[in-house]
Amino acid sequence: MAKYIAQRLIVMFFILLGVLTITFVLSRALPGSPVEMMLGNHPTVEQIAVAREKLGLDKPLPIQYFNYIGDLLRGDFGTSLRTGRPVVEEVVRRVGATFELTFLAMFWVVLLGVPIGVISAARQNSVVDNTARAGSIAGTAFPVFILAMGLQLLFYGKLNWLPLQGRIDASILLDTPFERVTGFYLIDTLLAGNFVALWSAIKHLTLPVLTLVIVTLATVTRITRNMMVEVLSEEYIRTAVSYGVPKWRIHYAYALKATMIPLLTVVGLTFGYLLGGAVVVEFIFDWPGLGGFVVFSIAQNDFPAVMGATLVLATTYLSINLIVDLLYHLVDPRLRVQ
Repeated sequence: MAKYIAQRLIVMFFILLGVLTITFVLSRALPGSPVEMMLGNHPTVEQIAVAREKLGLDKPLPIQYFNYIGDLLRGDFGTSLRTGRPVVEEVVRRVGATFELTFLAMFWVVLLGVPIGVISAARQNSVVDNTARAGSIAGTAFPVFILAMGLQLLFYGKLNWLPLQGRIDASILLDTPFERVTGFYLIDTLLAGNFVALWSAIKHLTLPVLTLVIVTLATVTRITRNMMVEVLSEEYIRTAVSYGVPKWRIHYAYALKATMIPLLTVVGLTFGYLLGGAVVVEFIFDWPGLGGFVVFSIAQNDFPAVMGATLVLATTYLSINLIVDLLYHLVDPRLRVQ
């Protein structure tokens, strides 16, 4: 197993290197000069030359690339051209918000999608099955930005039940502040015993999480349903039914277990989609995560920030997929390696 993990880590390294290389080239190809962003609209020739030298833009592109990789290996992610602060600090400030949103959405997608898929497969062509399939198609068809703004109009504009944007009420941060330990507000407010802040964090999380759950729930539901339909037609399942084994045990202990490999694959891919979808959702809900940071950084050609955020997101996605691959060996003993 150690050899297998080492091989996977080596593959991850080269994938990350490829992602960094592509992002580096694309960031340098963006229209607009980062020098103008630093110096304003009417810099002098001397100011431009000094700024280009400071940023290393006066060197050939391959030299810039190798210099960046060298700095990266030393733990230097560079300085954000937009904020003037180290990229590491900017990413650390925001990564907790993104991960809290993504992991919470993934939790609800699995918690809801798998049982709905199982029930739908067990009751093929019933009202429940047809409703689940129709809902899956509708969820897939909805553009995430349309859904997000529609939920804002309904729950904030019409009903005034939930906040429009942000991560927590500003008044709470002033009146009842709490210590940021994990970067996850739900956990930090619980650790601090600050239930007023906890309730505010839950309300602010509801709409963005609901948006991500609706647009990704369909994938997990449909895959679970299709795999369960296939497994339920197997001989050993029909034998278990004839012996009078309870249906819940057949569905969840036998049939669902047989679908775990493809289901884990879908969960890993769905997590990657959530990371990408979170960028749009964060921007719409003014969520202080990596999404808005990346959007504004790209718009203003803040290439150090774009590179740093890309590295974090890519590393997270690859790490989740490594965990999924290791779970394959736990679920199916035939796949275990020494």
